[in-house]
Amino acid sequence: MDKIANLTCDRPVSLTQVSHKYRAKLYLLSLTTPPKATGKVITPVSVGSSKDVDIAVDAAKKAFKTSWGLKVPGSVRGKLLYKLAELLERDIDEFAALESLDVGKCKVYARAKAGDIRHCIDVFRYYAGWADKVQGKTIETSEDKFAYTRHEPYGVVMMLSWKFGPALATGNTIVLKPSEITPLTALRLADLVIEAGFPPGVVNIVNGHGPVVGQAISEHPLIDKVAFTGSTLVGRKVLKASSESNLKVVTLELGGKSPSIIFDDADLEQAIKWASQGIFSNMGQSCVAGSRIFVQEGIYDQFLTKFTDLTKRLAAATGDPFDVGTLHGPQVSQLQFDVIWFPCYDLLASLMSPIQRVMSYIESGKQDGATVHTGGVRHGAEGYFIQPTLFTNTRPEMKIVQEEIFGPVGVVIKFKTEEEVIEAANKSSYGLACHVFSQNISRALRVAHALEAGSAWVNCAQWTDKAVPFGGYKQSGIGRELGEYALET
Repeated sequence: MDKIANLTCDRPVSLTQVSHKYRAKLYLLSLTTPPKATGKVITPVSVGSSKDVDIAVDAAKKAFKTSWGLKVPGSVRGKLLYKLAELLERDIDEFAALESLDVGKCKVYARAKAGDIRHCIDVFRYYAGWADKVQGKTIETSEDKFAYTRHEPYGVVMMLSWKFGPALATGNTIVLKPSEITPLTALRLADLVIEAGFPPGVVNIVNGHGPVVGQAISEHPLIDKVAFTGSTLVGRKVLKASSESNLKVVTLELGGKSPSIIFDDADLEQAIKWASQGIFSNMGQSCVAGSRIFVQEGIYDQFLTKFTDLTKRLAAATGDPFDVGTLHGPQVSQLQFDVIWFPCYDLLASLMSPIQRVMSYIESGKQDGATVHTGGVRHGAEGYFIQPTLFTNTRPEMKIVQEEIFGPVGVVIKFKTEEEVIEAANKSSYGLACHVFSQNISRALRVAHALEAGSAWVNCAQWTDKAVPFGGYKQSGIGRELGEYALET
């Protein structure tokens, strides 16, 4: 645990890794990243500006034209990506600790290490294998003509994790803005990029706030592709900035309000286990969270009783992510926890707009007449803890049924027929994922096909794989990540 102790310091964290150099901040501003369990500061992190973005883009453009892109064979790009995966695996304990400290993930060495960091390593290795297999085609036209296609990298792009691997494998250079709420693992990864041997300027990390650094990236005329993960509200801003600048290609992975549909013939114990993971994993802070739980009337009472018991056990095991036995941790920030005001992601960053977050959604559900079946309050007096919460007796038009909460709040809804639940599940502006539970595989697949969602899990939940494409329908996004599909987008 020595590494963990070294992470809880009060020294500044470097602002920007550009062309293998850590730059001093241009503006005397900083943000702080607090441990989510206490709300106290881990460390101040310097904030970048649009000038930093310009410098990073220039470095990335230079690298693309001289030492990366099609100047470097795919086999070499693959070796470097594989080396990066090896280094990340070597330092997996440190990254898992950082992730738990910064994000608040509970069971740090079970969830962060075996889950998120391990998955990131697997993704890097997967795309290292693809780097020398990106091929065009020859096309038969006539005997006096030779036609062929060649797959070429975009150039300068903005990506990380699922996006990072395919971007580097195909020869793009990267300007990355990590979340200002959770920047530590991305900043630490910059050291491994250097150690792995990537040429200067291939990977550039600019920390900062969305209305400044994010806006500058979205509007930058020399950035050819942006891949954004976040809210639908901000996704619209990114798409708008692209249309008003250089029409850069945009991939969006946005919000969700995923249904979990549990039929009478489901394996009840398995359905309860997976439905709990579907909504309460990472404290509900997942774009694919199964926050609308539809249960067929024949097992509704039995399911609700057992599901409530499991939810209360999670609540009883709420605590510090580093404590042994913790099953439910804190929300990622004060912003996510409560209702506060912050600048809109817009050119006019001084304009303020109210954003409703987890506790205010819970209050909205109460005021709209829904029943708080369990939870519905904060846990303790310190940190950003919210008890796992279940609502019943809801109506379709309620905000807690229609809007993404991004917290440990689910609604349990009774249904009668297959046709009824398909209609209810599809009555959403989102379409990222769905979960179907039934031992009748014909029905399970029929329903999964009928649901308007980009990913469908049958008799499980939130089980992604590096080789399987991921992305949404409707207002849940544009484009696909993971698998071979990501190489095309």
